[in-house]
Amino acid sequence: MTEILAVALITVLAVIAPGADFAMVVRNSYLYGRRTGLLGAAGVAAGVLVHVTYTMLGLGLLIASSAFLFTVVKLTGAAYLVYIGVRTFRTRAEVTVDLEHRTGLTPLAALRTGFLTNVLNPKTTLFVVSTFAQVVGPGTPPLQQAGYGLFMSLAHLLWFAAVALFFSHDRMRGLMLRGQRVLNKVIGTALAGLGVSLALAPTH
Repeated sequence: MTEILAVALITVLAVIAPGADFAMVVRNSYLYGRRTGLLGAAGVAAGVLVHVTYTMLGLGLLIASSAFLFTVVKLTGAAYLVYIGVRTFRTRAEVTVDLEHRTGLTPLAALRTGFLTNVLNPKTTLFVVSTFAQVVGPGTPPLQQAGYGLFMSLAHLLWFAAVALFFSHDRMRGLMLRGQRVLNKVIGTALAGLGVSLALAPTH
């Protein structure tokens, strides 16, 4: 149960932290409408599954080959959570959204843009690897690991779908963007605290 709560909390905090994926979905929803934004959200969620797949395979091999190396990866992941938490807390600049270029997007292009934004996003890579390093151990069944990955993907889909719906209305954009600084401080504090607690937790 502790593992599940940790995955849920880290995922929610990481998903709602503004980044490249957020800016992309906001821009496309605002410029091209609800359907384009929702397709971008679906692409983002699909991109998460790419990171989950190679992370599951890599950690499985690492656990089987060396308990020491797995512990090192676990502690490194916890340190990353603290680092990204501090960085998020200290962020002063707001996410900017380029609204100048209004070339149309086909449905396939919208889906591809969301997919590539997350597949090539270092933040998503480190989030998935770090989270799995904290909650996956030698006794974690593959189906349970797959469940964690599906939850991460679904969380991205639901959040960014909500963002797409929200920002397809012009008046909502400024309201949400103005709340970024407070959101960053809350998320940063929570992520850093989680990183410390997970680093101190006993290894599986």
